[in-house]
Amino acid sequence: MASRRHLFQLGGIAAATPLIPAPHHGESSVDPAVRPPAVPLVVRSPYLSTWLAADNLPGTWPSFWTGRITAMTGLATIDGTPYLFLGSPASPTAFPFPTLRQLSLTVTATKSEFVLTQAGVELTVTFLSPITPGDLKHQSQPLSYISVSARAVDGRAHQVSVYFDISGEWASGDSGRQITWDQETTSGVVNLSYHQTQPQVLRESADTAEWGTVAISAPAKPGLTWQIGADVDVRRQFATQSALADAADAAKPRAINDRWPVFALNQNLGAVGSHPSGPFVISLGQIREPAASYLGTPLPPLWKSYWPSWPEMVAAFLGDFAASVTRSARLDARIDKDATKAGGKAYAALCALAFRQAYAGTELVSRNGEPWAFLKEISSDGNMQTIDVTYPAMPVFLYADPQYLGLLLAPILDYVENHAYPKVFAPHDLGSQYPNADGHLNGTGEEDMPVEESANMLIMAAAYLQRAPHSSFATQHYKIFKQWADYLVANALDPDLQNQTDDFTGFIAHSVNLALKGIIGIGAMSHIATMAGQASDAAAYLATARSYIGQWQAKATDSSGRHLKLAYDQDGTWSLKYNGYADAVLGLGLVPASVARTEAAWYVSRAATDGVPLDIRHGYTKADWEMWTAAWLKDHHEIRDLLINGLYTFADTTGQRVPMTDWYDTVTDRQSGFQSRPVVGGFFALLTV
Repeated sequence: MASRRHLFQLGGIAAATPLIPAPHHGESSVDPAVRPPAVPLVVRSPYLSTWLAADNLPGTWPSFWTGRITAMTGLATIDGTPYLFLGSPASPTAFPFPTLRQLSLTVTATKSEFVLTQAGVELTVTFLSPITPGDLKHQSQPLSYISVSARAVDGRAHQVSVYFDISGEWASGDSGRQITWDQETTSGVVNLSYHQTQPQVLRESADTAEWGTVAISAPAKPGLTWQIGADVDVRRQFATQSALADAADAAKPRAINDRWPVFALNQNLGAVGSHPSGPFVISLGQIREPAASYLGTPLPPLWKSYWPSWPEMVAAFLGDFAASVTRSARLDARIDKDATKAGGKAYAALCALAFRQAYAGTELVSRNGEPWAFLKEISSDGNMQTIDVTYPAMPVFLYADPQYLGLLLAPILDYVENHAYPKVFAPHDLGSQYPNADGHLNGTGEEDMPVEESANMLIMAAAYLQRAPHSSFATQHYKIFKQWADYLVANALDPDLQNQTDDFTGFIAHSVNLALKGIIGIGAMSHIATMAGQASDAAAYLATARSYIGQWQAKATDSSGRHLKLAYDQDGTWSLKYNGYADAVLGLGLVPASVARTEAAWYVSRAATDGVPLDIRHGYTKADWEMWTAAWLKDHHEIRDLLINGLYTFADTTGQRVPMTDWYDTVTDRQSGFQSRPVVGGFFALLTV
């Protein structure tokens, strides 16, 4: 088994992109070709999330967002000689596989594309996780594409056959678990599937779903072969024969780590000339029924509303490949154009890096026939539908699909309105451990953040209503919105000792930034009241917010007059007032322009190489809040560009090869904690103001 883990030491790692002189018109000053800390490969949901913690596709095992190996191997025979293009498998011979040489990596919002070459052939390997804003049917499919095409680059024709496999490690966080498998051809598709023999439904191990089916599939066409068996045996078969045996190992069930069963597909591309041959298209998915639970009731995945079985869903997914490529290219181009206009090429690169990660923190379910979206607090607490994780992710949904934000808010509103939630302020989450929204209806076991979460909900609701105006949404939920707003009126101007979203910094009393959020939450209620036809309430809440902001400014201003404080009673301190973004995105105009100017100048004076620290107490910051601050201060180009360039520099140079972290040190260029969280949706903040 140890030989399976043999790693090749490959050269050619791309150097970090150096800073270049700043261009005119405020455009950011770095080369846009960001080196991802980890390259998204198959990134679709909290449980379908496989990344490459390297620059080169061959030589490193792909891994789950936690770093646990979820092995994939890619081989291509060129004129009968096998070459490795993906993974780090042991060779069936005395010598390692020769590798294809990587020429380029391109990361867009929806795909990662590698171009490799050897022996007169160029191979293009594309990992596409399609995201379809406004299209729930396609968005509900828990599947990703992998495609491979080949062309000759030396003027000669070459015989090319392409092989791809995945290991049983995709089925469990524990490689000692037993799995069994099947092969079937349905609706013109060859499906290789496997699952645990004793699944633990709605349970996790090492953040991995311990139930459901893993499926690797391809269209049944001439030249397609398949095989299930021990990794060394299956790869030897392809390496020596350029084809697979169309056979499944009968020694099942068995442990994932017992001779490491792999599930392999091969497509013979035949004689390849100067025009691309292929593509060889594969679907890869993690399919669970039920998908989650809500207050003890299992909920089906939303895709079940459209297809009666997963093989039919997979067949539709593969049949939609060409259209999906077109849709994704159009979305990629839109994001790149809009982000470049808002913040320059470096900002566009950050948005491309964040898009799949943000959406993959969520998935769609059906509740009584209605769509809901659930979100996992990945890598921190693992909570279900954490409000102060949804809040920083909000900008990506406001930009790409405001209705999706509504689907994320719906379960929270149902929970507090219809199930006797006992607290006057908004909840922190719907459950301690994803995928079970078990709630905290007994009033205990919850990480209360009273001002934080109440304001978050009102701000998100108001932003949703601005972009997807539904007076019925405002009226239906008016009672609970008013309850939270009244709590803020009583508690937001000078918060007592409370927890807040940056809980790793500890509880804080008299927090200036938390007070700002609460005041903006009151202002948000004025918009909700207007939408609900409650004109007198709207005027009252707006008047209160305006009164409070003047008092806030007086209390918050440091005695030096150069900046705002961290807390009212802590002169000489400061912090990022990223909640100013909420004022900007709602267009409330509460925060005085003089405050924005003063804070912008102060942040410039405190900027480090990788951005501005979160506050005076530490060198670390939060990537989402950096971009929220850049959006709030977008007209102050010097600090806007420093924040963008700082985050870009961190992403491009950090030595921690993990899915993008949102908590890092601006001085040491190191991850402080967290990774792969959906809060990177906050990178899209500049696209929403």
